[in-house]
Amino acid sequence: MITRAVVLFCTLLWSLPLFAGEKTDVIVMKNGDRFTCEIKSLSAGVLSVKLSYVDGTVGIQWSQVAHLESNRLFLVHTESGEVYTGKISTTGASSDPPIKIEIAEAPVKEVEVAQPKIIQLTQTSAGFWRRFDGAVNTGLLYSKGNESVQYNIGSQVAYNRERWSSELLFNSSFASNSGANLTTRNQVDLNTLRLLRWNNWFYAGTVSFLQSSVQDINLQTTLGGGIGRYLKNTNRASIYVLGGLGWQNASYGQRSTDLGTDQNNAVGFVASDVKFFKFKKTNLDVSASLLPSISDAGRVHFNTNATYYVKIIQDLSWNFSFYGSWDSRPPITLPKSDYGTSSGLSWTFGNR
Repeated sequence: MITRAVVLFCTLLWSLPLFAGEKTDVIVMKNGDRFTCEIKSLSAGVLSVKLSYVDGTVGIQWSQVAHLESNRLFLVHTESGEVYTGKISTTGASSDPPIKIEIAEAPVKEVEVAQPKIIQLTQTSAGFWRRFDGAVNTGLLYSKGNESVQYNIGSQVAYNRERWSSELLFNSSFASNSGANLTTRNQVDLNTLRLLRWNNWFYAGTVSFLQSSVQDINLQTTLGGGIGRYLKNTNRASIYVLGGLGWQNASYGQRSTDLGTDQNNAVGFVASDVKFFKFKKTNLDVSASLLPSISDAGRVHFNTNATYYVKIIQDLSWNFSFYGSWDSRPPITLPKSDYGTSSGLSWTFGNR
């Protein structure tokens, strides 16, 4: 396990130069400041750029940008749910409100979108590796008094195209305490989303694997999918809901006194994700899913994850997170819930 982690870490470090580019983009601010830089991305109202004379990424308030020009290729997401691929530049004088962005999808086609309506820019290219971005979260607590150790590690890797995206998430926690049993929790989620023709509507699928020693779950596999819609998608907040059907299989350990240790259930699937943003990278991300059982009426599973980020410097942030999973009708003698908190550092890579 340690060897794999070292190999993955070295691979990420080796791949960092792949995300570097020439600083040839031009940005002019409303107060007259002018920058020659590399535009990396726009998210949560923050335009991230790299300057040749500054170490790391600089965050610029998107609402204060008066003019920009770039020959790079971007994925451009709008508040109405439309998505474009192309080069970007502003049109008109900087004193003309609102400033509009001209997006060239092809040599003979251009569209204009009001600047406040653009909520996300992601640098892209024909190259495979430049479409990835993600983050790594870590945390460690130690107390000598009761010889307690707790650690957590998490990662998110996303792959983005014009009309669809995929995201892989991994979370692991470990806690030991003198006089108490060792507890572990590991979760892996793979989510895929594709936009429909109707603005802000999409269909999505998810695969989740969960192991929890607290709930005596050796492996819980969940498959789900359905139709969703963005209720709000702006430079300050993103909220969507998703509803559909799914299937769940749970394999329990020896603590279960039921006749069988494996359970299969058809389930309904309701999920939601809420993000709030504030300039200078103070973000809150809350996701939750509710799975009422169809084949075992009255049984309900609920899962949630919440993380609060505060930027420290460049690509480094401090995070505080909460996780929880509940089962209204677990096997006899097993607990109904497993939840906890953690705190640590986060590092982002790619275009985040």
